[in-house]
Amino acid sequence: MNQFVSKEGVKNLHKPGEKLITTHCCYCGMQCGMHIRVSEKTGEVKGVEPRYDWPVTMGKMCPKGVTAYQTVEHKDRILKPLIKKNGKFVESSWEEALDLIERNFKELQREYGKDTVAVFGGVSMTNEKCYLVGKYARVALGTRFIDYNGRFCMSSAAGGFLKTFGIDRGSTLPWTELEHSDCFFIAGSNTAECHPTSIQWFWRAKDKGAKLIVADPRETPTARVADVHLDLKPGTDSALANGIMHILIAEGYVDVEYVGERCNNFEELKESVKKWTPNLTSEITGVSVEKIIKAAHIFGMSPRSVVMFARGVEQQSKGVDNVALYTSMALLRGQVGKFASGVATFTGQGNGQGGREHGQKSDLLPGYRKITDPEAVKYISDIWGIKPEEMPKPGVSAYEMFDEIQVGNIRAMHVICSNPAVSAPNSEYIWKGFEKLDFLVVSDFFLSETAEFADVVLPATSWAEDEGTTTNLEGRVIRIRKVREPLGESKTDWEIMRDIAIRMGKGKHFQYENPLQIFEEFRLATKGGKADYSGITWDRIDKEDGVFWPCPSEDHPGTPTMFKDKFGTPDGKANLAVIDWKEAGEYPTEQFPHILTTGRVVFHYLSGNQTRRIDFLMQQCPEPFAEMHPELASQYNLRDGDSVKLTTKRSEMVVKVRVTKAIRKDTVFVPYHWGKELSVNKLTNPCLDPTSRMPEFKVCAVKLEKVYND
Repeated sequence: MNQFVSKEGVKNLHKPGEKLITTHCCYCGMQCGMHIRVSEKTGEVKGVEPRYDWPVTMGKMCPKGVTAYQTVEHKDRILKPLIKKNGKFVESSWEEALDLIERNFKELQREYGKDTVAVFGGVSMTNEKCYLVGKYARVALGTRFIDYNGRFCMSSAAGGFLKTFGIDRGSTLPWTELEHSDCFFIAGSNTAECHPTSIQWFWRAKDKGAKLIVADPRETPTARVADVHLDLKPGTDSALANGIMHILIAEGYVDVEYVGERCNNFEELKESVKKWTPNLTSEITGVSVEKIIKAAHIFGMSPRSVVMFARGVEQQSKGVDNVALYTSMALLRGQVGKFASGVATFTGQGNGQGGREHGQKSDLLPGYRKITDPEAVKYISDIWGIKPEEMPKPGVSAYEMFDEIQVGNIRAMHVICSNPAVSAPNSEYIWKGFEKLDFLVVSDFFLSETAEFADVVLPATSWAEDEGTTTNLEGRVIRIRKVREPLGESKTDWEIMRDIAIRMGKGKHFQYENPLQIFEEFRLATKGGKADYSGITWDRIDKEDGVFWPCPSEDHPGTPTMFKDKFGTPDGKANLAVIDWKEAGEYPTEQFPHILTTGRVVFHYLSGNQTRRIDFLMQQCPEPFAEMHPELASQYNLRDGDSVKLTTKRSEMVVKVRVTKAIRKDTVFVPYHWGKELSVNKLTNPCLDPTSRMPEFKVCAVKLEKVYND
């Protein structure tokens, strides 16, 4: 489709003196299609219109997407570089800011070694920028310390998919097939609030008779319309999945031919789940025996089923186990690789899929190549124009970089498109890490909580002031279009990285004039990798409404359905997960008798750095709250609107109470979109999954105390 809208059915959206530019929302992995209204005279962003011909969301938008355009010219935008002098930020020129960065990076590396400078990336950026972050860290700075905020979002999904399928793509099927599915098993996703534009697919399927099973500690809007709500105790997903598989095997719901031909470990799995009777599963999860059996029967009898999950499953110290076991449920039923069937994850960040595939992870290179693979290192080194021995070794995960700060191994950091001061667990530890650094650079378009710690803040452009590609939650590579020229003196993230690379003496490796040049190098860098984008072009994306990876050549159609013939493992077979349930890293005690879990609300996005600046969204949800069951509230004489102090082993916070029967009696829920004293992540547990290094945001032990206000 053309950049300027002309398709039938869209022309009536035009207003006099305006043009419509087609792009996608900057927020979650749905990447909803939209048209931005722009003044033809001034170039000013005036509003937004839904894109009805976008096949994934078909004109649907959520409150965040409808107001996303308001961030572009917001009064809080950073328009010039900021340098902290005497504890306060003052505006500076780009030359002064870059001089300061160059001097500090070079002096620190000269004294302490290359690895003393770290890079903390994010996946709310285009593929081109995410790719460049990895190259920037390893070539321009020569550091092994690079990781990204996907460690707090999608890394457990990646680990689980790699364990069972051998390839990490968040959805094995295109979402346009969902309306033809017979059953959805959704675990750990408040879909109606967190990915609301996806709900239309489930309603269409339900109108045709499809069943909905939801596993969640809360009776979310999604769970309220489910045929079965499995109200499990936080941290017991592995037990639930094993219990469902016990019934599938015991009652003959296994697709024996599919499993025999396409899966490993069936006999081992069969033996492993023998003990997971409905009674034991109920005892561990808190879900009634009747609900467990009913859910297993519905799932087992459905010809076309999809297992779906999100952060509730993944943000645990055994998130990889959870994902591997839930995907094994789909494998037992022979669903993966078939029409309107398979496995899918609700991607949290806009480019949560593409952003993790191409080099921001501490152990990965573009195309999902392992940095420990000598052949991969040689291939990427040749493209980057460096010697293989110059490629840094693997680093550590996002949270663990702050451990490296505390022991003095990291003394400077460049944070790009991320706000770990809010999004990381055990926040006060993160804040101490930022304070301990000798030098901190932050690239952002708002002064985030992380940016407040910085020595230099570089004004980055918003999503509407640059172009490139992202990869939505299906694995569909799509186009983000430039809507307006950059505001003030702001620069794109790729320009900022290029300019610093030049200052660091590595300019010959960063000779880019536009994102398309980066994309062409990026295509070559992914060629032959598990995440192969080499056959995808911007022109193809425009003509085909996106192209699904892997796509190894320009005459390849792309891969909407994964694993039709074989899986990404060495023998081409999926590996059924033989994994027992393990307790969470922290469970209730006499001192901390309840469970705290966290999540999102429909009006805010991630750390809230953008959405908390939009008046309408703040009017709808101005502050966090502690959601709890009436019986739990009554134990502490708490009513709606009362203040409660929540305390964990790490910290405490005071929030207002929201009493509801739509939550387990042993669980408290708090949304995480606020910073500083309102940051629930001060309380959360940094216990890490041994594979994904994902912190355990979804389960920790908490104490409640009523606060008596004067």
